Amino acid sequence: MELHFTKMHGTGNDYVYINLFEEKVEDPGALSVRISDRHFGIGSDGLILIAPSEEADCRMIMYNADGSEGEMCGNGIRCVAKYAYEHGIAKDTHMTIETKSGIKTLELTVEDGIVTYVQVNMGRAILKPEEIPVAAKGDTFVSKPIVVDGREYLATCVSMGNPHCVIFMSGIDELDLEKIGPKFENHELFPNRINTEFVEVLNEHTIKMRVWERGSGETISCGTGTCASTVAAVLNGHCKQGEEIEIQIRGGKLYDTYLENGEVLMKGPATTVFEGVIR
Repeated sequence: MELHFTKMHGTGNDYVYINLFEEKVEDPGALSVRISDRHFGIGSDGLILIAPSEEADCRMIMYNADGSEGEMCGNGIRCVAKYAYEHGIAKDTHMTIETKSGIKTLELTVEDGIVTYVQVNMGRAILKPEEIPVAAKGDTFVSKPIVVDGREYLATCVSMGNPHCVIFMSGIDELDLEKIGPKFENHELFPNRINTEFVEVLNEHTIKMRVWERGSGETISCGTGTCASTVAAVLNGHCKQGEEIEIQIRGGKLYDTYLENGEVLMKGPATTVFEGVIR
């Protein structure tokens, strides 16, 4: 079997994209494991399928590098929008994309027919613990103590279609994420596992972030993670609601805004790396 694919990234968060309008994929979870391997496959953080939708311009189906299906990917959806526009699947710079966590609306910046930047309305941030999910009671889980590997952290949990735990701390560049990341991911508080962001506040409009993603490990960018970190920064009084925040990640910069109505806007680049065929 031959599969045509496109390798794309959003601030370094790279995926292999396959167009289901033209291709057929069986067992995408297993395929994601094979192609994500950076030594024996193409190399990526996972697999994203671009499929027809009855409710939107197209549908995004996302798989992590371990083969598990994800609900949402902020960097991935920007690349789906770029692909859909440049390949004629959608013809307008205002676009809708169906995801497992609902239909998202996007605005594209186009220069000479090429999509350079995409702004995504990521929808409302979910703060209720049981809906994230977190095994805790109450209306929110904001700056709550959690013990991981014998150390107490203050955690703020947010769902942006998938669950996130945000930890504010200094010295994140020296953090041993390979050691501590899996312990957060598989903590008993998180029945569906968790993505964890370690965030350093630089000023009221700028934060710095590293992320451990469930199923993928440390990645150099995570769109839903920057959104969750933006919401958490506002809830903890570090930043102001309604104002754009620059999030510095290892793969570049994203610009997010936590709106007064509870929705989050995320803006960032989308880049095509190469196209190819895998057998």
